[in-house]
Formats: sequence, C-alpha cells, structure tokens
Amino acid sequence: MEAVLVALVTLPLLGAALSVLPGHSVAPVATVSVGVACFALTLVLVPAAAEGPVEFGFLRADAISVVFEIGTGFLYAMAAVYSVGYLRWERDRPDFARYSLLFFAGLNLFAWAMLSAALMNGLALLWIAVEITTVVSALLVALDGTRAGAEAAWKYVLLASAGLGVALLATIVIYSAGATVLGPSYDLAFAPLLAAGDALPETPVQLAFVLAVVGFGTKVGLFPVHTWLPDAHSEAPTPISAMLSGSLLAVSFYAVLRYYQVAAAALGDGFPRAVLLVFGMLSLLLAALYLVEQRNLKRLLAYSSVEHMGILAIGVSFGAPIALAGVLLHVLAHAAAKGSAFFGAGVLVHAYGSKDVGRIRGGLDRLPVSAPLFLLAVLALSAMPPFGLFRSEFQIVAGGLAETRHVPAVAMVALVALAFVGLSVATTRMLFLPGEAVTSRAEPSAWMVAPVVVGILALLVLGLHPPAPLVELITRGAAELGGVL
Repeated sequence: MEAVLVALVTLPLLGAALSVLPGHSVAPVATVSVGVACFALTLVLVPAAAEGPVEFGFLRADAISVVFEIGTGFLYAMAAVYSVGYLRWERDRPDFARYSLLFFAGLNLFAWAMLSAALMNGLALLWIAVEITTVVSALLVALDGTRAGAEAAWKYVLLASAGLGVALLATIVIYSAGATVLGPSYDLAFAPLLAAGDALPETPVQLAFVLAVVGFGTKVGLFPVHTWLPDAHSEAPTPISAMLSGSLLAVSFYAVLRYYQVAAAALGDGFPRAVLLVFGMLSLLLAALYLVEQRNLKRLLAYSSVEHMGILAIGVSFGAPIALAGVLLHVLAHAAAKGSAFFGAGVLVHAYGSKDVGRIRGGLDRLPVSAPLFLLAVLALSAMPPFGLFRSEFQIVAGGLAETRHVPAVAMVALVALAFVGLSVATTRMLFLPGEAVTSRAEPSAWMVAPVVVGILALLVLGLHPPAPLVELITRGAAELGGVL
C-alpha cells in the first residue's frame, strides 16, 4: 500500500510534465491516462484503509482521507476525459498551443495538490497542500484571459489568502497547545495529537478550532467567507469549475474535519458541533435564498455548492454515527453530481453562447442527449431518489432526529426544499420552455457525454446499493470522526 500512496502524489506530476511536451496529442493522452490511473489507485486503498491507517513517511491514508481521495480521483478522471472534447472548442484561439499546454499542465497540478492534501500526515503539511491548491487553481480561474476571469481570480486570491492566513494562525495555536503535552519538537501528526487529546489545554484548542473553521471555511465556501466562490466557479473553464466545486471545497472541508477530531478529543464534541451547526445553517440559508433568484447558470451551480458544504457541516454537527456516515457518502455523491452538472452546463453554455438562464430555452430540442443528462444531474443535486445524495441527506437527517436535534433537522429539510425550487425552476425554463426553432441537433463529442453518463451511473450505485467495501470504509470513517477508533 505504501507504493500506492507514493504513486498518488507522483503520477499527477508526471502528467503535468508530459503535458508540456511539444505536440497537441501528448497532453490529452497523458492527462486521461494519469487521471484514470489515480482513480483506480484510490480504489485500491479502500480495503486497507477500512482495516486501519496506512502510513509511509509523511503520507497517511485512513478511512476519512480515502473517502476524499476517491471523490477527488473520480472527478480528476471525469474532468480529464471531458477536457479532451472541451479543448476542441478552443482550437480557434490564436494562442491555442499555449492555452492547451497551460490547461492540461494546470489541471494535473491542481489534481496533484488536492490528492496530496488528503494524504498529508500532519496539520502543518495539510495547510501547505491546501495553500498550493489556491495558487494553482487561481491561475486556472484566469486561464481564459478575460477581464471577468482576471477579476474573479484576483478576488479569489485575496480572500483565500486571507482565510489561509487565519488557518495558519490556527495551526500555530494548535501546535502551541500540543507542545504543552508532547514537547516542542513534535510535528503536528494526527495520531499523537488525538492520543493526547484529553491532556490538551481547552482554551487554545477552542480558539484553534474556530480559527480553522473560519480560515479553511473560506476555501470551503461557508458563510460569510464564501464571496469568492460564485465568481471563480463562473469564470473558470468548465472542467476546472467542476473540480473547484466537486473536489476543492471538499478537500478544504477535510481540513476542518481534522481540526474537529482534535477538538472533539480535547473538549468533547459539544463545542465543535455547535460551531459547525451555526456555520452550516447560515451557509445553507444563504445558498437557498440565492438559488431562488440566480440567473447565471454557472453561478447557480456555485451556490448549490455552498448549499452542500453547509449540509456537510450540519451533518457533522449532528454527531450521530449514521449522520457522520451520511457526511462521508455525501462527499462522494456531491463530487459525482456536481461534476456531471457542470459538464452538462458547459455544453449548454457553448450551445447557446450565454450563461444567462433567461437566454437558454428549448434545451431538450437542441441537445437530445446532453440536456436529459443535465436534468438527471440537477435532480441528483436536489437529492431526489434514487440518487446518492438522497441517501446521504436522508442519513444526515435521520442522525439529527436520532440525536433529538429536531429543529435543525427540520430546518435543513425546509432549506433543501427551497434550494430545490431554485434549481428546478431554472432547469425547467432552460430545458422545457420553447426556444427558437431548432435547425440542427448538434451534440458535443462523445468525450463530453461519457463522463456525465458515468457520473449518473455512479450516483445510482451510491443511492441504490453502495459496494460492500465502500460501506465498510464509510462505517470506519464515521467511527473515526466519532472518536471511536
């Protein structure tokens, strides 16, 4: 298993290196090959991580981290395949050779940073990896060279850097707290911190956790530090938007979970659960309200991401084993659903030449394959059965009710229903209302359709019958979050 850990943090670098070689054909082949290989390697880790942590040097894979690795690996493979068709739309650019090189190299580096983050064995290394994701993804947001893209990237860099500055302060505070027990030379590795949890001083741990939620929460997109997210998701190239939404936000939430584990070990779970409940509810409320009135298609999906990050925070705040299992399942289902939705949205935006929901009409007539797939992706995002997000949100609500958190559970259901209204109204207008007479039904290349089909199938599997090894992994991950293991 140690070789698998090393491969996961080196193969994407190889893909990036191959992407800068001369010739337009090398980069797509290398990126698709590496993306699929990395996803396969994340699956190889499942049985081992379900038994216990796998460590090698500064790398560590346990049940929690492997769940996030699977989500990132799956979306990496999907985005790599989709990008082959997506880049064909850009061939008319006068700087296509440079654009293609930067795109594929950046995509591989972005995936490398996210895959590495969830494998870092220590809070300091985790912070560094998340910081690298900011640098790479900000450059990708501005890749199209538009004024709006540059402004979105600049706003992203400013807010994310400020947030990660706060997260760095959280790292320093938790180091100081740990040094009182473990001595000044320890390296912020997870296992020693968790083992020393009962002896850690309470006030510094409380402060570190709040700082971590605010700091890393900036990258997660939690209210009120979410304001970069709609602009960046809207202006980035579509495959990058999908990875930002489906993977980067989740990896940042993974960092919050690591601080949650330390805080729960030191303080009991009452304080960290209360903090996450407040941030989660406010994020869900904001997202639901914005979804009702949003008219930009990619911003619509961006606010949907804020909604789902709020759901993750609420799920952890409930604390019940079934809710924690629902949170981990939600990470996987959201990656598949949001990737599929962004890929479908990218086709609609290209077909109509606009992101304005009001200008997209008659989608089912113009795109007889991509439009129904986009509809299924939106239904999955709205937690409709039998898709994976229905199962995960059902588990989260059941956990809230089991813990007698009736008011938050009911509020979550009501806000999710409001968000569904916003998504469904916009989708109905785009796909079902009649538009201009269609003279031709022009579907994109199969490279852009296949990932969405795979994503929908994955959502059905997660919703109807998740594989037994995955269930065991999620069960152990929930136990780790609950402090059992």
